Amino acid sequence: MKKVISVVVPMFNEADGIIGFLSKQLIPVLSGLKYDIEIILVDDGSVDKTVEKVVEKYGDNEEIKLIALARNFGKEIALTAGLNNTIGDAVIMIDADGQHPAEMIPKMIEKWEHSAYIVTAVRGENTTKHKIGSKIYYKAMKMCGNKNMVVGAMDYRLLDRSVVDEFNKMPEHNRLTRGLVDWLGYPQEYVKVHTKSRMSGKPTYSHKKLIMLTIDGLASTSRTPLIIFGYIGVGIMVVSLILGLFILIQQYILGDPLKLDWSGAVAMSVFIAFLVGLVLVSQAITALYISQIHVEAKGRPLYIIDKRKSKGIKNEEK
Repeated sequence: MKKVISVVVPMFNEADGIIGFLSKQLIPVLSGLKYDIEIILVDDGSVDKTVEKVVEKYGDNEEIKLIALARNFGKEIALTAGLNNTIGDAVIMIDADGQHPAEMIPKMIEKWEHSAYIVTAVRGENTTKHKIGSKIYYKAMKMCGNKNMVVGAMDYRLLDRSVVDEFNKMPEHNRLTRGLVDWLGYPQEYVKVHTKSRMSGKPTYSHKKLIMLTIDGLASTSRTPLIIFGYIGVGIMVVSLILGLFILIQQYILGDPLKLDWSGAVAMSVFIAFLVGLVLVSQAITALYISQIHVEAKGRPLYIIDKRKSKGIKNEEK
């Protein structure tokens, strides 16, 4: 019996390009493989004709399955929905906009055939704003203790079945797929890729969404931001003590030999303003973690599947 390769493709408002991506890029590559194929398209609440076009073109194709989410839950949840419903011995995640080069799939599978648990595509040299932002994000994550993250690594990955099974056990709502996969700790191998231009339309990830994704990723995978502010607080206490003693000695005991002429009100105002700013920032960091606890405590499902629009899946919700 042949092994199965599952491919998860999250979609959001990709009506203009999804058929071209499937027919010209993904399916031709997959048709040349020696494995049975399962393509799971996950529509993340598109408001255009994405679902209709997929059903019209591939409604009778048993290899292509469709998960239509009831609303827009975000790409990370869409990926999770796809991974939850795969049956493949290996699972590949790839974007629907054509930027991830599908022709790299055979090379990723070759590494998997040689016992790789995870094969991650790493972006080659690019200078676009989003790629620079990605590098900044990964450096921030590594500074916060996520040493296994590689700068330029993407969601374009192949996961062995054992990795997918462990990933599917994770219940958290605020999730970053690449961060959770890295957290699992399985050894990774890498392939270098050069991303392409979008086949159509504009990127759905705005700078605001990318910033929020970074913040959620930091909060969900690292406690370092909280610890950092603990160290900052201790450092400010020490500096404030030393500076306070300096002012006391040179101004009031030695009679201001340096002629600094610091008034008590000025010195106090500076310290209060600085400490108030620090308290507000540290409270914001603490509130971020509390908000994550609040979301997880609700116990709501990660996503809702519109069963009328979906086809060929187990309709499994989490």
